[in-house]
Amino acid sequence: MEFEHIPVLLEEILEGLDIKADGVYFDGTVGGAGHSLRIAQRLDADKGGRLLCSDRDPEAANVARERLRGLPAQVFDGNYDEVDRFAEEAGVDGLDGILLDLGVSSYQLDNAERGFSYHNDAPLDMRMSSSGLSARDVVNEYEQKRLMKILFDYGEEKFAPRIAQAIVKKREQAPIETTGELAEIVRSAVPQKARRDKNPCKKTFQAIRIEVNDEFGHLDTALDKCFDALNVGGRLCVITFHSLEDRIVKQRFKTFTQGCICPPDFPQCVCGRTPAGRLVTRKPVEAGAEELERNSRSRSAKLRVIEKLGERQPLI
Repeated sequence: MEFEHIPVLLEEILEGLDIKADGVYFDGTVGGAGHSLRIAQRLDADKGGRLLCSDRDPEAANVARERLRGLPAQVFDGNYDEVDRFAEEAGVDGLDGILLDLGVSSYQLDNAERGFSYHNDAPLDMRMSSSGLSARDVVNEYEQKRLMKILFDYGEEKFAPRIAQAIVKKREQAPIETTGELAEIVRSAVPQKARRDKNPCKKTFQAIRIEVNDEFGHLDTALDKCFDALNVGGRLCVITFHSLEDRIVKQRFKTFTQGCICPPDFPQCVCGRTPAGRLVTRKPVEAGAEELERNSRSRSAKLRVIEKLGERQPLI
């Protein structure tokens, strides 16, 4: 199928990055190159303008290479938390802007064979990189208590105990192989009212996907690495799609902007600590009515932007 990518919050991203023609930028989740294409078109290779891109999905990386051909862009295979390695390989000392568009891509959701969607029956997979731990492994091998914790922590699923118990009971009869089987288990495990209100599978599938791809672990590492890779005056733009990852970004940005850490009863500052960054967006930027009409998947998108003022300092 065609690797279609409708870039979310495109104009807001271009404004947030404050792109300079001679700047060096990084798109850590290139996907179908929707954002990257517009960023690269604003760069002047003769003045040193460059765009580095990466994606852990080999299919996405290959598509991006084709779509960015002829532009000052270089695409790497790998996760965005390897930004330091990509910069070193490209011979780049610092970046003027970074974009992280988190979550699962439209292509991955729409391609039933990838096993991300509960709307289609397909092999249980959910691997963004197409290698390593799969959803089938999680569903069939994790003990009940661990499954329950994943569903609660990563999906905020209040029926996590019932769903985990139902999964374990079903797999005792035979391994759970497909997304359709898992979706039916979830539906049968939750109360009838929950099934009427909205699709009860969303939170479970989200939680398992996050576990399979270690999304929060990569994000935690990447936020520090990306901020450190910025030049002073450079900007980090992050698009999130659910409250858990947005909370991680919001809290980390808060630490980057924290100045004095002296006890409140000190008459004056003695720590000398100054903020390493400033928030460009005090509140998350969300899609407007026109974009929501054009792209329903932008409904949950939130953009946060921070500008680097100096190097990070320890909190102790």
